[in-house]
Amino acid sequence: MPFPALATSPTATTPYHLSVDFDWSPEHIALRNKARTVAQDAVARYGRFNDTWMNGYSKEFSQELAALGWIGMTWPTEFGGGGRPGIERLIVAEEMISAGAPIAASWFADRQMGPALIAYGTKTQQDAFLPDMLAGKTTWCIGMSEPNAGSDLASLKTFAADDGDEWVINGQKIWTSFGEVADYCYLICRTSNDGPPHAGISEIIVPMNTPGIDVRPIQDMTTNRHFCEVFYTDVRVPKANLVGKQGGAFAQTMRQLEHERGGIDRLVSNKALYDMAVLQADTSNPLVRQEIARIEIGYRVGRILVIREVLKQAPAGFSAATKCFCTELEARISDFVFTTLGMQATLWDDVTQGLAYAPGYTIMGGTSNVMRNIIGERVLGLPKEPQPRN
Repeated sequence: MPFPALATSPTATTPYHLSVDFDWSPEHIALRNKARTVAQDAVARYGRFNDTWMNGYSKEFSQELAALGWIGMTWPTEFGGGGRPGIERLIVAEEMISAGAPIAASWFADRQMGPALIAYGTKTQQDAFLPDMLAGKTTWCIGMSEPNAGSDLASLKTFAADDGDEWVINGQKIWTSFGEVADYCYLICRTSNDGPPHAGISEIIVPMNTPGIDVRPIQDMTTNRHFCEVFYTDVRVPKANLVGKQGGAFAQTMRQLEHERGGIDRLVSNKALYDMAVLQADTSNPLVRQEIARIEIGYRVGRILVIREVLKQAPAGFSAATKCFCTELEARISDFVFTTLGMQATLWDDVTQGLAYAPGYTIMGGTSNVMRNIIGERVLGLPKEPQPRN
């Protein structure tokens, strides 16, 4: 699909002329074709996965991506990355997710953990962890949500106590994707209870084989087990595993959420189901044609929003708008697939499992209501939502 390149030129009659070029370059087209071939081959060998960045786990395929230079594509070359434009990573990721290729084993490390260590980590941490991320050898999970703290990071309770050369961690996390198979957790926790609620939050690297960690997979209604509860009981990790500023990680985490909410994964998670349904749709029905047109328009608008994020043209907080629009489109696509396939959609196969995920699109990574509050307060400058009185 098109990549917008913005060009401006004044004219004699119009002081400011704006033109937008929606053509991919020949290099982009070649990369997309190669990525599509690799993705289709992976599906043939490993199977097709719905929401593949969450459900399609294969370390073998992640190492194949690494051999192609498709992990850490945008990371600076001095850290072992490809130093390539963000739009090239978007092209590869869109083809992988749209086809259902199993990219989950390296997704979080590539999208969030690697860039976080590059931005905030020490050289020792970068040397220790980045090479295996780039090679597709390690899987990382993110310890963020808690039973009483989802999108509201300021409500975190998991605590890392200072004990000389170590942190001693106690608490509980929930909805930790790949906690059962991850090598490391990028844990977001408290190191102090002093000051305002958003203060005292830190990020700590925790090896998942550390004594005191109890991982309990959560089998959801689709039979997937990538979500986990993780309990930390007197878990000891070196003080050197702190990433960035002690007690100052709120802003660091907000930057990670920008990556999470504004990516192509929020637009094309169920693209394979849509493509399948279109082939079976009664396109002689004008109502069906109109719905397909609405969805296709949604894909194009959503892609422009994601590209804006990738090109760093979006204002702070705008990823909330991108996530809100894209995930609500995915929910609409699920309705279209169900309506089109009819009884076939209830046979409890991979189509049914994919459709059952639909309500989660607008919840994971922050609900649509939370996203709209962010848009109102941070983007539009509206008054903050009133806080409940004690």
